Amino acid sequence: MRQGGGGFGKRGCSVGPSASRRGRRSVPAGAKRVPPLPPRREPRCAMPKHEFFVDMTCEGCSNAVTRVLHRLGGVQFDIDLPNKKVWIDSEHNVDTLLETLKKTGKNASYLGEKSAQ
Repeated sequence: MRQGGGGFGKRGCSVGPSASRRGRRSVPAGAKRVPPLPPRREPRCAMPKHEFFVDMTCEGCSNAVTRVLHRLGGVQFDIDLPNKKVWIDSEHNVDTLLETLKKTGKNASYLGEKSAQ
């Protein structure tokens, strides 16, 4: 009975002696290997930032807004409780966002896209 892995070479390679060289290009002596470039990324369009008025009177109201927006998912938002405003970055349409905010039981209305500052 033979010991070892069998096959070609000392390491028990069963594919063949040239398997380790297959798929490699020869590089001239003294030349540096350059790593391949990463794939190009297409620039992503920024999500529109929408401004809403929500009739929030306390921290419980702002917590309710936070809860319904987290449940919706795919949103980033800021809440300004003293001014009763919510800014939402999302690819959801405005109607979906407005209906989600109304689930809090508070009056809500769309004010428009947030101006760049």
